[in-house]
Amino acid sequence: MDLGLQGKVAVVTGASKGIGLAIVRALLVEGATVVACARSTSPELDELLGNVQLTFVPVDLAGPDGGQALVHAAGPKIDILVNNVGAAKTRLGSFLEISDDDWAASLNLNFLAAMRVTRAVLPTMLHAGGGTIVNVASINAFLPDPDVMDYSAAKAALWNFAKSLSKEYGHQGIRVNCVSPGPVETDLWLGSGGVADTVSQATGQTPAAVASAAASNAATGRFSHPAEIADVVLFLASDKAANATGSNFTIDGGMITTL
Repeated sequence: MDLGLQGKVAVVTGASKGIGLAIVRALLVEGATVVACARSTSPELDELLGNVQLTFVPVDLAGPDGGQALVHAAGPKIDILVNNVGAAKTRLGSFLEISDDDWAASLNLNFLAAMRVTRAVLPTMLHAGGGTIVNVASINAFLPDPDVMDYSAAKAALWNFAKSLSKEYGHQGIRVNCVSPGPVETDLWLGSGGVADTVSQATGQTPAAVASAAASNAATGRFSHPAEIADVVLFLASDKAANATGSNFTIDGGMITTL
């Protein structure tokens, strides 16, 4: 399917690995011009930087000025914004052990960073008469988990924000949607210090066993691949989804069993 993204300008946050990297790759294949943002690059992203359609912007979106840096790098036209940056820290202790600093850091990176980048990019989209924003949320937005309580709350805020934004700017040609993955084959789950590793250290199970148990909760019996998330993001970013806005699209292999 030709998604019609040839020549579109896309800004992608959290672009150096995992889902963000997969989104960058997919956009380049479709012929889009991509501004990729992360605190630092990666060997995988470096391999793509020979493509003249890709610009890398090193920026820490935990700070207040990152959004403007991305707008400056993108230039006068931004058609697509993918708010992907985020991180989760698994905490197997009590809610009472989550400090104010923990809460602030999680809300800042998983919600406020997307809000600030959106606020920076939106005037450019409005001036052009339209654009599309896709937020990478999580099934934890509506499947609260005590082990990632602060992350769950932040992703719920991101989803709510997207819905409100879609209502305010829909009549001006701005579409805003969320994609909510379940467990994905990325470092968040499978890397050093990720969910499987953290649970392994606490329970004595191997990380592979922890991951396998989590995957068994999905109807498909496996984690999603980053490229599968990217495919849905690109569809939502395209005119093939021209009347989809204010919606959330779950990709979890059937893990959520309620309607």
